[in-house]
Amino acid sequence: MKLLRVGTAGAERPALLDRDGTLRDLSGIVPDIDGDLLADASALDRVRAAADAPGVLPALDATGLRIGPPLGRIGKIVCIGLNYHDHAAEAGAQIPAEPILFFKAPDTVVGPDDTVLVPRGSRKTDWEVELAVVIGRTARYLETAEQGLAHVAGYATAHDVSEREYQIERGGTWDKGKNCETFNPLGPWLVTADEVPDPQALPLRLWVNGELRQDGTTAEQIFPVGEVVRYLSHFMTLYPGDVINTGTPAGVAMGQPEPKPYLRAGDVVELEVEGLGRQRQELKAA
Repeated sequence: MKLLRVGTAGAERPALLDRDGTLRDLSGIVPDIDGDLLADASALDRVRAAADAPGVLPALDATGLRIGPPLGRIGKIVCIGLNYHDHAAEAGAQIPAEPILFFKAPDTVVGPDDTVLVPRGSRKTDWEVELAVVIGRTARYLETAEQGLAHVAGYATAHDVSEREYQIERGGTWDKGKNCETFNPLGPWLVTADEVPDPQALPLRLWVNGELRQDGTTAEQIFPVGEVVRYLSHFMTLYPGDVINTGTPAGVAMGQPEPKPYLRAGDVVELEVEGLGRQRQELKAA
């Protein structure tokens, strides 16, 4: 299923994109797309049954309708740094022996086509297309990567916007360059795991002002999705509705020759993970 949330910011309602590409209203079936829904197999079965029954879910007019983040009430966003072989190479970094972790606050999340704000004084705002993993079952001390995959509810396209000066040059942790307002566009859809048979075979692409900047595949991940979930479950409990951003392939601005083409107000970024939908953001000054 392709689950999404539509409407004005803070007042989104649940919806579904059916097999014919028609937007359907889910608000009569479930109150929201969130961790509670993803953890409730019977509720998901009701959604599937309604989606398959003609005439049960009313169609929505998508004209002018904002698409919000596909997940509400996100618990935490755990991010994996330097998780692609080609990205580590362009950064001149050694392959990590274990996953590099940082966090993004849930309030960085915006819709896939919402405005991204360049922080005041920023000189090094960068782009990162990523595969986002959404947890559907509570995960503690998992033993295998297969168990890790079994705890995934679905996948989404994410944009891990980053301010490199704040992240790298200002001391402390990476989190300073990762948590600026609007720095995690998510969506348009949450695609349930049954529709993504192999999360390690997904092309990812990103364009800036129409120029292709990133063109990679999740096959390049150093730590694949199942292993990431397993690993994290030994350091924290993962709950339904938690999100994992799994890293970015090569092609970020930081890895380009001087002068590096960092983002500025007025730029347009478009990105996609194949099968998970496309995003488009216009950048403005904060």
